Parts: sequence; C-alpha cells; structure tokens
Amino acid sequence: MIVKSFRRARVAEEDVAQNGFDGFELRLGDLMRGERATMGKSLLDVQRELKIKAAYIAAIENADPSAFDTPGFIAGYVRSYARYLNMDPDWAFDTFCEESGFATSHGMSAEASSNKKVGGLIASSEGDDIFVAPTTPYIPSGEAVLSRVEPGAIGSIALLLILISGLGYGGWTVLQEVQRVQFAPIEQTPTVVSRIDPLAGGGIAAASEDDTSLAQLTTPSVEALDRLYRPQALDVPVFVARDAPIASLNPDSIGAFAARPMDVAPSFDGIVEERLAALTPTNADILQVLQDAAPEVTLVAVRPAWVRVRSADGSVIYEAVMEPGDTYTAPATEDPATLRIGESGAVYFAVNGVHYGPVGPRGQVTSNVALSIDNVTASYTQADIEADQELSDVIRFAEVNTTAGTE
Repeated sequence: MIVKSFRRARVAEEDVAQNGFDGFELRLGDLMRGERATMGKSLLDVQRELKIKAAYIAAIENADPSAFDTPGFIAGYVRSYARYLNMDPDWAFDTFCEESGFATSHGMSAEASSNKKVGGLIASSEGDDIFVAPTTPYIPSGEAVLSRVEPGAIGSIALLLILISGLGYGGWTVLQEVQRVQFAPIEQTPTVVSRIDPLAGGGIAAASEDDTSLAQLTTPSVEALDRLYRPQALDVPVFVARDAPIASLNPDSIGAFAARPMDVAPSFDGIVEERLAALTPTNADILQVLQDAAPEVTLVAVRPAWVRVRSADGSVIYEAVMEPGDTYTAPATEDPATLRIGESGAVYFAVNGVHYGPVGPRGQVTSNVALSIDNVTASYTQADIEADQELSDVIRFAEVNTTAGTE
C-alpha cells in the first residue's frame, strides 16, 4: 500500500527590516545642506562671510576632496564650515574623512602638495570648476558684447553724426564765401593799355630796324577806350532843344499880359510900370493907428539879481541874472506872468516911465509877483529916485543913451 503524504514545505520567512521616515542614513553633506538651508544662506553667502570659495563649500557637502587645490587645507575648511553651521568640528571632519576616504597627511608628503598641472590644466576628478562653467544655474552667464547695444541708440548716434556733418559743411561753406574775393567794376579808365611799349614785350613782337610796320600802327585814343569801358548809364546826357527859346515868347500874346490885340506890335515899354502901379495901394488904403500903445511893465535892475519869469501856463519865458542897467519888458497877455526874484531890493518896476518899488526888501526872495499894471500900481509905491543913488545912476545912464541914439 502506497501511502502518499504531502508535506507542506515551510518557507523560511525572512525578516525584512522596515525603515521609517527617520530610518534612512543621512550623510554629512545632507546635514550641512539642511543646516545651511535653515540659516537661509546660499553658497555665495557662505563664500562672502567665510572667505572660502563656493566651489570648496560645495565639495565639502559632496565629500569630494579632489576639488581642493591644496589638500593640506581641507581640514581647516571642513572645521571652519562646521563651526559656521553650529556643528561639532571634529565630528564633521571625521565624518568627512570616512565618507570621502580622505586621510590626513603630513606636510612633506606628496598627498599634501597641490594638484599638478596636466597639459596646462589643473587635474581634478570633476573637470573644470563648477563656478567657472557657464551651465552653473546660480551664476549668471556672461553677456555678449553687442547685447547692451540698443537699436534706438544706434539711430540717435547716426542722427547726431548727420547733424554734426551738416553743421561742419555749413560752416565750411560760409567760410569759403567770406574769404572769396570778388571784383566789382569801377569807373576807372584803363589808360595803361595806351601806354604799353611795344619794344618791352607788351604783346607785339620786336621788329627790326628797317621794319616800317610800327610806323603805320595806330593805337586807340584815350577817349575811345574810355567810351568803350564806360557803362551806358554813365554817358553824358543828350539835351534836346525846345521848339523855341524862352526869349522869343511874347508876354502880350501869352499868359496874363495878353490884353492887347494880336495885330499890335509887341512893346514892353510901360507895361511893368502899369502893373506895379495897379498893385501899389493908395494913401486911402493904408491903415493908420491913432491910439497910443498900451503901457507895459518893465523890470529895471540896479544891482545883480537872479530873475525868473513864468507865463500863465507855468512855462519859463525868462530866466537870467540881471546886471545893473539890464531891463526886461513883460509880455502883455490876458493872464499876467509871475515873477520870482532872488535879490528883491535890486529890481524896480517901470510903467510909462514911472518907477515903482523895489520888488521887496533887500536880501530876500520874493515869489509869485503878478507882472500887470494894476498889480504894480496898486501894490507898490512910486520909487524915490533921489533916495536910491544906484537907481538914479541907472535912469541917468538910460537917458544919455536914448539921447545919443536920437541924435
């Protein structure tokens, strides 16, 4: 009897370790980037504050010792960066060495020296510097030379060049016009042409002694050359004679004197006298003035005195320093003139040969004195000629001059 039995194979259940959200392994670079992000710093901010290249900071976070030019400075860079992030410097450096496989070497070893140049370039595992590469996302790429040139600026520069060229050309043209010499015709007879000596090479070939052609040469006269070069406007005007001379005109037949018949022979005797006699007024036509002239007010100076006479409208009609013997007759107007005098005792009034005054006390100024007969005769008394010797001398001197002029 075959007994079949089935055995269920037991599968060994392997325990699979389940990792939680905090069960993943964190590397040194992750911790440093997290601390730097917590502080809100970028690689360029760390470079500016620690004076360490941003490429070295990125190499520390990536555990890449090959990015450093001098491996001997790696320990100091790592510790300084860890101290900047408030981390344990020794623990950070040990962790960096474990993750990167970097071993500290003494200063004389080959590992402590800087990387050698291979083919003119610095050897590194990552190639060129990440901050020099144009594909670095956080470093702006270089701008092209023509990227800053705007089309509008090119148009403005072109317009400025055209304006400068136009101004320069205009200035040059004006300068040429100013410096240009122009000849204007003048009234000058070219008499030099008639004085050219044919023997001096003035355009006529020298002739031999037996040549008689020069004897027959006729040079133009000065008058002909003058007429040739004289403008027509400067020619002597041509006078055209009248139909008859003025002397042949007969006043008896033409004009206002044509009173006689035309058949009477012209005679000028007595015509002028008759016309003048007709125009001369007779004694009956002459106007005669029978009334005496109106009296006038005259200023008589016996000593030097300043005098000003104003008309009724205020204008000055006489102003002077009257010397002894000087007189001034005021105009006879409807409104009398006014007098202002600086030495009142030196001037008297004369009306129809009678003297009044003086104008005022001696050494005083008198103003607004009306030069009318009524005002003078009413305001001033007749002058005592015997009491004022200077007035007496002036009157006597005036009488002597009048008598001499009459004789």
